[in-house]
Amino acid sequence: MKIRITALVLGISLNALAQQAPNKAAIDAKVNKLLAGMTLEEKVGQMTQVTLDAVITTDDKKVTTEPHTISDAKLREAILKYHVGSILNTSGRPYSREEWHTFISTIQNMAAKDRLKIPVIYGIDAIHGMNYTIGGTLFPQEIALAATFNPDLAYKTGEITAYETRASYIPWNFSPVLDLGKSPLWPRIYETFGEDPFVAKTMGAAMINGYQGTNVGDRYRVAACMKHYLGYSYPLSGKDRTPAWIPDRYMREYFLPSFRDAVKAGARTVMINSAEINGVPVHSSKYLLTDVLRKELGFTGIAVTDWQDIKYLHDRHHIAATQKEAVQIAVNAGIDMSMVPYDYTFYTYLIQLVKEGAVPMSRINESVKRILTVKYELDLFEHPVGNTADYPKFGSDEFKQASLQAAREAITLLKNNNQTLPLKKGMKVLVTGPTANTMRSLNGGWSYTWQGEKNDEYAAGKNTILEAIQRKIGKDNVVYEAGSTYDALQNADDAAKAAKNCDAIVLCLGELSYTENPGNIDDLNLPQAQLQLAQDLAKTGKPIILVLAEGRPRIVTDADKLSSATVMTYLSGNEGGDALADVLFGDANPSGKLPITYPRYANALVNYYRKATENGNSDDTHGYNPLYEFGHGLSYTTFSYGGLKISKPTLTDAQALTISVNVKNTGGGEGKEAVLLYISDSYASITPDTKRLRGFSKINLKPGESRLVSFTIKASDLAFVNDQSKLVTEPGEFKIQIGDQVKTFNYTNAAFKNTSTGKL
Repeated sequence: MKIRITALVLGISLNALAQQAPNKAAIDAKVNKLLAGMTLEEKVGQMTQVTLDAVITTDDKKVTTEPHTISDAKLREAILKYHVGSILNTSGRPYSREEWHTFISTIQNMAAKDRLKIPVIYGIDAIHGMNYTIGGTLFPQEIALAATFNPDLAYKTGEITAYETRASYIPWNFSPVLDLGKSPLWPRIYETFGEDPFVAKTMGAAMINGYQGTNVGDRYRVAACMKHYLGYSYPLSGKDRTPAWIPDRYMREYFLPSFRDAVKAGARTVMINSAEINGVPVHSSKYLLTDVLRKELGFTGIAVTDWQDIKYLHDRHHIAATQKEAVQIAVNAGIDMSMVPYDYTFYTYLIQLVKEGAVPMSRINESVKRILTVKYELDLFEHPVGNTADYPKFGSDEFKQASLQAAREAITLLKNNNQTLPLKKGMKVLVTGPTANTMRSLNGGWSYTWQGEKNDEYAAGKNTILEAIQRKIGKDNVVYEAGSTYDALQNADDAAKAAKNCDAIVLCLGELSYTENPGNIDDLNLPQAQLQLAQDLAKTGKPIILVLAEGRPRIVTDADKLSSATVMTYLSGNEGGDALADVLFGDANPSGKLPITYPRYANALVNYYRKATENGNSDDTHGYNPLYEFGHGLSYTTFSYGGLKISKPTLTDAQALTISVNVKNTGGGEGKEAVLLYISDSYASITPDTKRLRGFSKINLKPGESRLVSFTIKASDLAFVNDQSKLVTEPGEFKIQIGDQVKTFNYTNAAFKNTSTGKL
């Protein structure tokens, strides 16, 4: 199914200012000429990436000195001695645009002194806005964007982030995360677009289009980096960077589609999975890095490692007896650039390996050609540093409003007994809980710093949930008691006493910021202190509005039982507090839907596209029974579905089906509805999923308004990967479900065209 992506129109037209896309043949000619004149050392230098800390000024203890400055001696070593092709990251804190301009200018000026004057490509993790530049616009994290079911918002996020990243003089963004968020335990699930492959590939492609536009070299665009290829998000233990066990068929069915569509969308770079699959570290897998990524998917851009991951082939995975052997394995497997990131060992070892014949020069030339091509495509040779005056919209109110819109559409109303919400603005409200008065629980990790621990410092001008509610209804109508920290009660008695004099309780539970290994947990249950606070407050008899500010679905079943309404904010960004206040008090109508299955129990972690045997039966009380299912989300208005129609009863390879349904706003307020199309294969040679999302469309309806929503389905949209790892569509009956509407149709042909290749 095709979904139209509408470009964001900025106050100044980016299209009007766009630079003309360079000619591919012209770039190839320039790259080949440059490559022919390069020494082995210069080539290997292009494949080397170091972090900013490797060239920044430090004291005797190697601590970055203030103000942060680049060391001339260290930079000379990096560029003039080792010919380093890329630098990344910050040194422990975000920078102003002025600081970034100084850093990037200094680096590129040094590159211009090297023999061939090849510019450095600088990269940054701007994963939900340009989060490493002070004053930048921070959007909801990807899991929240997925909840909007609105690809236009993913596009807008990408376009504005690209603008502000280029305004920081950086042309390469390590985003989007295309990993499938299947495991609630995994600490990076909030960086994903959720558990569904269709949502992940659709929203991911939209964000890439926003980042890159039609010309990645435009002054307002950046090179996207799809990550982390492949299967990184499903470790068996749920702990970050631990082994995964994923059969090839399963990998192709669920994990590969988002990367396939990202390649089709033109993503110019890819970052590789740090972990191992079936005992094979991905950085060593020629099958995944060359056979699948290059030959099957047709990817032509740069494959960059994650942090120190070639070294880890020796240090962690123990498949290489020496660091030198680790370099040999990774480069021969298909790695183009090593995020080393502190030293030049990769450079030294790779030169030795080429001279010894252990790594062919053809493999070096292949990688360097890819790197140089992207640098030319980004227009770095002509414009290595951007023009400050080109970015008047940086941090603008216009961009803030786009972030606010995304946060509003992400917030998901999970429960609303007796129409508890929206609250009346004249009510007196107790705001309590550990996530009520901190920006850490709205932004999460990768916000100003790696772990996001300084959110409250750098986002001090933004509103926490408490501050947003105070602004909405006045401080006199708001009482605040912390009630608990993340894992310990704190003045819970005072909170309970305060509740008795209030009309309602806004109880904010969830998590503080984290990512990667520091975010690993041993228990998915929310800490007992937070659940105890909910129990103490419930004894007051006042209605509880449970607000969940978290990066993954912690088990809150006992607290949810006590609430009159439950609202999921995810990690909704710098404007998330204001967006929540708008929703709680009726100035915005919630329209988010869960992009994940919210589990009821810590040991019952089943995705919605389960197998029939996971459903349970009359003798099994432990079947599929989530607290809230994927796609669940309420509104302050109501919608009815009717008149489901299929253009014909039988689908063939030669002709697509059109599926249409009428959606009507039957309530009293204007609202948005994400219309979700599920299709089920009744019988197949591989046990079919109970249902799979095959399309979605976000619409806005006024009271009483109706709209016909249509989807087009081809045979390939129904395909699955069989036990030969080939994509096939088998004949038989299929069931369509949209809302409460159900119909069946038949597919008559055994397979659609070209399935014999097995290519995705």
